[in-house]
Amino acid sequence: MFGIGTLAKVVGEVRRDVAAAHARDPAARGAGSGEILTSWPGVQAVLAHRVAHGLHTMGVPLVPRTLSVVSRTWTGIEIHPAATIGQGFFIDHGAGVVIGETAEIGNDVTLYQGVTLGGTGFQTGKRHPTLEDNVTVGAGAKLLGAITVGHGAKVGANSVVIHDVPPNTTVVGNPGHPVRVEGKRVEGPDNDWIHLPDPIADAITRLSGRIAELEGEVAQLSGSEREHIAEVRPLRSAQGPSPAGG
Repeated sequence: MFGIGTLAKVVGEVRRDVAAAHARDPAARGAGSGEILTSWPGVQAVLAHRVAHGLHTMGVPLVPRTLSVVSRTWTGIEIHPAATIGQGFFIDHGAGVVIGETAEIGNDVTLYQGVTLGGTGFQTGKRHPTLEDNVTVGAGAKLLGAITVGHGAKVGANSVVIHDVPPNTTVVGNPGHPVRVEGKRVEGPDNDWIHLPDPIADAITRLSGRIAELEGEVAQLSGSEREHIAEVRPLRSAQGPSPAGG
């Protein structure tokens, strides 16, 4: 049952969760720990889960699932009591987040609103994702199945990931494609989801350019005038200041 050691562990986890909110949410600047505990749904949901998970681990019936339902109603975040969550976990905004029964989340992981750590089909056993330390998952992303997202990886907003993600890799698209951010190691969370690479758009741009070259060569060989074709232009510059500020 609960003892001094368990209480100290819970207090330490809560402190680290609150510190994670301070560190990763610009809106938390200047907010006290009490305000975060009473006003941040993501922190409240994680706190409720830690209690529910502890009771679930001890084999207490009914109460863990009841706490989970109450927390979902209050915060809009659904976390199964059996899910394993490490320290420093932060859910920003949080509405619509779903974390399945066999999900495993490491330390210092960040999720944004609308993220699903879900299963596929009706299989039993391990069927939800494993997120290693320092993973960041963007808003609306869906991670499905017993996949592993490696240390320091980032999943772009609205991506659908159904395969393992290597460490320090960024995944974008549907289905998710692993890419690097400017070839550099990615470490820790940030709010810049604008300047992520898009391999599909890059491939289309290269293909369009190649077609234009071939049409030019054909026009030159046939002596006909080359027909002007539409130009593929990016909607935004790949460079520039981060919209996240800083």
